[in-house]
Amino acid sequence: MNRRSLLRFVLSVCLIVLSLVSVAFAGAPTDLVKQTTDKVIDILKNKEMKKPGKTKERRAAIRRTISERFDFEEMAKRSLARYWNQRTPDEKKEFVALYSDVLERTYIRKIESYTDEQFIYGEETDEGDRAVVRTKIITKKNVDVPIEYRMEKKTGDWLVYDVVVEGVSLVNNYRNQFNEIMHSGTYETLVKRLKNKQEEGQAEDTKK
Repeated sequence: MNRRSLLRFVLSVCLIVLSLVSVAFAGAPTDLVKQTTDKVIDILKNKEMKKPGKTKERRAAIRRTISERFDFEEMAKRSLARYWNQRTPDEKKEFVALYSDVLERTYIRKIESYTDEQFIYGEETDEGDRAVVRTKIITKKNVDVPIEYRMEKKTGDWLVYDVVVEGVSLVNNYRNQFNEIMHSGTYETLVKRLKNKQEEGQAEDTKK
């Protein structure tokens, strides 16, 4: 085998190895979290999206991006806990829609203050169909904010079912709030509060 043939052979082997590595890591939980985060950051950095009057369009783009990775139905189910099974199919559908709207608005408000903080991706724990992706944000004041994404594999895709920020679980936090409301009121009381939050958010959006 001459030098040129040898070089071609080596390059071919390298390409095959790279393609196998790509397949092996495709769909890994950390990669998917990073992809979603990068997409959101790209939207926030987009000069066109920063223009006055683009708030609604920018937020809609962020919503579409995070909805691809977050399992809002599972999050709603875990947050409502034992009260979930007591709901009718129509009630569940309405609750998921309200719940996801509140979460998305809360998430969007927080990330819109993004000012070039550094995102670090750390250890990933993967056990069967469950995984935990550990990340942290380093602020401009050099403060570390640890964030964990708890994920579950469904129909071949990894989806987020909980987010833990500085040790506080988003799902547990909402579950505690919902339990308090249900103990002192009814399910209808909870739905009314979520609708009020939705209306407040929509009213705020129209002002921008």
